[in-house]
Amino acid sequence: MEFVDALNARHSVRAFRDRPVPGPVLERLLARGATSPSWSNTQPYQIAVATGPVLEALRDDLSRRFERLAPLQRAPAWKKALAVLRRDPGLPDGDFRPVQRYPDDLQPRRVATGRGLYRMLGIGRDDHRARHQQMAANFRFFGAPAALFLFVHRGLGVYSVLDAGIFLQTLMLAAVDEGLGSCAQGALGLWRSPLERHFEIPADYQLLCGLSLGYPDTDATVNRFHPDKLPADALTLARR
Repeated sequence: MEFVDALNARHSVRAFRDRPVPGPVLERLLARGATSPSWSNTQPYQIAVATGPVLEALRDDLSRRFERLAPLQRAPAWKKALAVLRRDPGLPDGDFRPVQRYPDDLQPRRVATGRGLYRMLGIGRDDHRARHQQMAANFRFFGAPAALFLFVHRGLGVYSVLDAGIFLQTLMLAAVDEGLGSCAQGALGLWRSPLERHFEIPADYQLLCGLSLGYPDTDATVNRFHPDKLPADALTLARR
């Protein structure tokens, strides 16, 4: 595939076919991702690859935790405090907070993207059940047969995150070249402890996000959603 074609074809895939990604293909993707540039060539990130029984265990664990978290988010303060004291497994124990208050100048684009996605899926603003189910799909990896989790070295701070982003883009474009789709998910950074049960994670590395990976379900309505991007001139600073 020509580079520009892969660049234009890449989008967030939220429904996957029930077809395993062959081991050699995963190895090629990681090898191509490893060619990414990084701060002083330090490559300050580590990748956990989940497939097979490990993936299924994580799918079950994260889904259960999300179902416990959802009612806690709506609970009164005393109930939340009690959950903290009891170390409720629904409470996030990740290294970063993927749920942020968006700056006023960025919030409109976030809202437009969410509305566009739900409009395509036919989910109304007051259909709380359907919205919950769509959010819950994140923790089932949208049915993907593989998931990657990205950890960044705390010692380089924001530059580790910068390099991880470059790695992710390289890997996602390589995935398109292999006929695969992907979805980078900040939500998969909510819980670290389930991953510690399956992977040897160095203490200096923090969980940043996850990536669902597999063959796109081309019949799924959700995979036709492509949010508008700002044109380059809107991102380019004017000269004084």
